[in-house]
Amino acid sequence: MTKILVADDEADLEVLIRQKFRKKIREQQYEFVFASNGNDALDKIQQHPDIDILLSDINMPEMDGLTLLSKLNESNSLIKSVIVSAYGDMENIRTAMNRGAFDFITKPINFEDLSLTVEKTLAHVLQVKETLKAIKENNILKMYVDETVLKFMGGREFESALMANETIEATVVFIDICSFTAISETESPDTVVKLLNSYFDVMVKEIIAQGGYIDKFIGDAVMAVFRGDYHLDRAIEASLAVRAKVSGLPVSGTAFSPKVSIGINSGEMISGNIGSVNLKRLDYTVIGDVVNTAQRLQATAKENEIIINETAYQKVKDSFNCQKAGEVALKNKTGLTNIYKVMD
Repeated sequence: MTKILVADDEADLEVLIRQKFRKKIREQQYEFVFASNGNDALDKIQQHPDIDILLSDINMPEMDGLTLLSKLNESNSLIKSVIVSAYGDMENIRTAMNRGAFDFITKPINFEDLSLTVEKTLAHVLQVKETLKAIKENNILKMYVDETVLKFMGGREFESALMANETIEATVVFIDICSFTAISETESPDTVVKLLNSYFDVMVKEIIAQGGYIDKFIGDAVMAVFRGDYHLDRAIEASLAVRAKVSGLPVSGTAFSPKVSIGINSGEMISGNIGSVNLKRLDYTVIGDVVNTAQRLQATAKENEIIINETAYQKVKDSFNCQKAGEVALKNKTGLTNIYKVMD
């Protein structure tokens, strides 16, 4: 059930909300909580920590909606807010958006529009929750190994497993968003970061779906690792899915059209915690020649290309359609290396 907080000092709005959403309420899809101002809303959030969405007016006594947005970002950034106000001028809209509002609806309320907006906001909330669940369940937290995280993830048994250093057989994938740094020259930092994070969300979902985990984010690139049965095949499947999903993303109001270049390599590597114990900043990562080669293969890839070497090609040529892309000189490698593009 989705719990929605409505903050508005108009007494009749509660009646209208209950009438217009009576079917959703009856079917226990939505539960509404009502507050008369910003202070009351913050109290209600304390009483109902499972609130997903806030619908807030701007002009309210004691604490207005814009101040409420600022307070909400400080206390609970997971709640997504929609401003519902008669003050629909651009200044208020921009202020609301800058303070974290997900959307903006003007009064008098078009309840069909409000219903669609709530559904859209809820879809975003569920996506965030799904991502957070994936983070907890799929080793991404290993990038932040300290005492607090170790205790959170299950105590000494988890700590012992996490601190183990070993040699493993695995596949490493480097995925780079082509020419992304160029948009930082024309777009605001907030736009750049939000856009990059939205691309990463798409990539992470496909990587996790194939049993991989995120080793690290490197600027506008992702390093992922696949272990276990058919790790090379699963890495390629994930890469094909990432390429398709990212290429199909909308341009999101910018002139940038996202494309990826991908390098994949498979073999023996060392897995362990690398970093500073004193700083409590350790990366649970993989290192070795296989990892370095994967990154260099990615560097040779053009837009929408997935590049593998001869060894990987021989292992997967019967399962995937690959095309020879020529020979390249890779750093610290004697002679030239045959490379192949994975087509599908």
